[in-house]
Amino acid sequence: MTTLSDGTTTVSFSDDLVWADEFAWAPVEQTVERTITGALVVQTAARVAGRPITLAAEDDSSGWLTRGQLDQFKVWAAIPGRTLTLVYRGEAHTVIWRHQDTAIDAAPVAFYSGPVQTSDFYRATLRFMEL
Repeated sequence: MTTLSDGTTTVSFSDDLVWADEFAWAPVEQTVERTITGALVVQTAARVAGRPITLAAEDDSSGWLTRGQLDQFKVWAAIPGRTLTLVYRGEAHTVIWRHQDTAIDAAPVAFYSGPVQTSDFYRATLRFMEL
């Protein structure tokens, strides 16, 4: 079970959401430049934070979240700089929302003809940045 918590409230949800960009980030930053003489200047350093964590459904039949879960995420996302603890597959990550990339993206899995219910299901993508 995956969890997201602010230290007071914890929301649990399915492990069916996949960490889509898990291998697209490297813990090393590097710049390479040439000087006017043609010499090569390479600077390398360890990244200390900023790893993206994008949790997304792999297909249309898995990784659904309820409207109630998304409502809580939306409350947290409305607080600037809100730090959360994400536990994904047993590993804890201190994260904030990636607002620059649309923090929460969600669409209902089916058309609902009545009032919106907290139990309605949505396909969602959650975008975090690890601190």
